[in-house]
Amino acid sequence: MSETDVLVVGAGPVGLTAAAELRRRGVECRIIDRLARPMPYAKAVGVQPRTLEVWDAMGLGLLREALAEAVPMRGQLMFMNGKPGPRIDLVLPPDVPYGFASLPQYTTERLLTTHLAAYGTTVERGTELLDLAQDADGVTARLSTPDGGTQTLRARYVVGCDGAHSRVRRALELSFEGDAFPEEYMLGDVEVDWDMPPGFGVRVEHRDDEGRTDDLLVCIPLPGERRYRMSMLVPPELATRAEGDAVAHGLEAGHAPELHHIQAVLDRLSPQPTTASALRWSSVFRISHRLVDRYGEGRIFVAGDAAHIHPPTGGQGMNTGVQDAYNLAWKLALAVDGVAADGLLASYHAERHPIGEEVVGRTVRHARKGIGAGSDDDLTTILPREAQLLVHYRDSPLVEAPTDDADPDALAPGDRAPDCRGLTGDIAAYPQRLYDLLRGPRHTLLLYVGPGTSPDALLRCVAAAEEATHDRLDVYAVLAPDGAGEAGDAARGIGLASVTDGDGEFRAAYGARAGEAFLVRPDGYLSGRFPVTAPEAVIAHLRRTFTFRT
Repeated sequence: MSETDVLVVGAGPVGLTAAAELRRRGVECRIIDRLARPMPYAKAVGVQPRTLEVWDAMGLGLLREALAEAVPMRGQLMFMNGKPGPRIDLVLPPDVPYGFASLPQYTTERLLTTHLAAYGTTVERGTELLDLAQDADGVTARLSTPDGGTQTLRARYVVGCDGAHSRVRRALELSFEGDAFPEEYMLGDVEVDWDMPPGFGVRVEHRDDEGRTDDLLVCIPLPGERRYRMSMLVPPELATRAEGDAVAHGLEAGHAPELHHIQAVLDRLSPQPTTASALRWSSVFRISHRLVDRYGEGRIFVAGDAAHIHPPTGGQGMNTGVQDAYNLAWKLALAVDGVAADGLLASYHAERHPIGEEVVGRTVRHARKGIGAGSDDDLTTILPREAQLLVHYRDSPLVEAPTDDADPDALAPGDRAPDCRGLTGDIAAYPQRLYDLLRGPRHTLLLYVGPGTSPDALLRCVAAAEEATHDRLDVYAVLAPDGAGEAGDAARGIGLASVTDGDGEFRAAYGARAGEAFLVRPDGYLSGRFPVTAPEAVIAHLRRTFTFRT
């Protein structure tokens, strides 16, 4: 019987993210996938700005490759019954470091596989999970191997990233409540000769006299010359019927659409006369919306499509799954190292299940009535939400509740830690971003130092935080733009790495006051904010995450 710390089942973007983040923290893991080779399909193509932030934190090399391969998503053009409709420009606030992007899923998987290989871990392909059982000390998994044999593996934890038809989810007997859309769709990866503006998606609907959509064309730009992934209602001759499995979701086996099927839809709906060519792949697919009742049990967890499935509207699925994995991996790493507090792993469900529930509900509304349906918000809120920048964990058992006198509009514990520019150091001649400081795999303590900040209080706060985190902590002093004076000199004198908030962006984004400490989690969310004069509050807070150090 072989052994490992964590078994990751499924080598799509979610499983690869989980494995890479575990390996980045020194956790031994194996990642298996039943397919002998990756699927060459542009299934999930939308990459949200928050996912690009995650890739930035995972490693600049990964982000650099993704930016080089992707194309920008600049907006969407809409047409209704042959007439132009509203145009959406995908514009975000200037403090957000990345925009919306389009990248075929097979490219995403290739980049993540290469990134994982740098840690010495490769995907074990053609290896399928047959069954598993857990006890108080670990999980026993039985695997089929590419040579037709079987293997028994003992793991301390298992993460099921094995999609809508997850065997891990079934083994845990998790409920997966929801329903399926009656419509059936077809996908095609094609090139067209129209002159629609590059970087814009195209959505064309035809509605009958009762306002029901009876014809549909959605085109998402892909890397290449006038190349799009197109989705449309399936013609009767290609319709299939779901058999057996109650979860009707994803690509369907059977007759694949041909170029003439796609051309027929373009002839009816295209906003310009155009000819499709260079069909790379096509498929019929179905859409369901379902959510597990819990994201794990004991030592076994589910993430991505194994936990939630929903319409592809807004490109939320893969990105939500990546954030599932990003949330879970650092917690598993602390558990493997034996320093996780008792409730840490349970916080994965507490934090991510409400997010999954919101995404499923929102994408169902948007699929039926359009993006923004069911909300009074304008685009200044809708677009950051679609970008997954508004995801928060304010109700998490891990984060510190705001004080009674806190500004309700200010950055609160549980919110995404925003990026800031214009930070300058004592050596580098160029400004830095705050995200440059948050790229490590550990918690980060940011100390805002201004006139009047006590150097002794800084020392006590840092010592308390290092003790409570078992020295798994990065610490930076952020010096106020108006000069931190003696306190700044003292911060440097005690060996604290420091940057100066020269443009005041940190102070503005974080509502920082001199002598305030900000604790940022490894997944880039603010965990708590405290006066540096209250080290006992820092220790009490961190005991929600870390065991008491003896």
